[in-house]
Amino acid sequence: MRRALILTVGLVFNAFAIAETAPADQTPTLETIPVWQPEGGEAIRFEVLRKGKPFGTHFLNFEMDEAGDLTVVNDIDLTVKIGPITAYKYRHDSVETWRDGRLISLEGQTRKEGDDLAVEARMDGKALQIDGTNYSGSLSPDIIPSSHWNITQIFSDAILSSEGGQVLDIVVEDLGSDSVLVAGQEISATKFLLKSDLDVYLWYDEEGRWLKCAFSARGQDIEYVLENLY
Repeated sequence: MRRALILTVGLVFNAFAIAETAPADQTPTLETIPVWQPEGGEAIRFEVLRKGKPFGTHFLNFEMDEAGDLTVVNDIDLTVKIGPITAYKYRHDSVETWRDGRLISLEGQTRKEGDDLAVEARMDGKALQIDGTNYSGSLSPDIIPSSHWNITQIFSDAILSSEGGQVLDIVVEDLGSDSVLVAGQEISATKFLLKSDLDVYLWYDEEGRWLKCAFSARGQDIEYVLENLY
């Protein structure tokens, strides 16, 4: 499988919503949250920090073919070293392909704490056929992979694991307006809490672009810092 998040609503590429933020105690809707439309050649590049220190990177690259299919390549590399010894290693590569706002294929490989995980997904008729380490079977074509770049995940109650292919139940809370520092510039954003096996804080700007991610794992704070606004 070729390399490529690890986000039940289809991607709405042409939806541009009213620039208002839903109240913190209400579920956000497409009428109150904008949806970012990626273009070929764009990239999202995060430096990942662990306890405030460099931990690795998460890069996403977007390409559009002549037929209009969108390819999203995810590349995550996280490493903790103690001297010459590697104490922790996480490696994830996946490729998503989207057509007309729906996921039509996904290939992912993950090396996680010494375990190997994989998933393949292909559109077959009206269903997405999954062959993964943790799940094999059919899913709705509206499900979104867990790669977080796609803001429409916040309208879902489940996402597809890009690691092992299982369905992850989620609950999303809108935490209201916030700001994120990107390359020395304060960017207005909306902050969300995505609750699942791992609780993740996510920030998106007024255009629906993914700006930041933060979570705790093994009692350690992990933070994604966007290198440049795309």
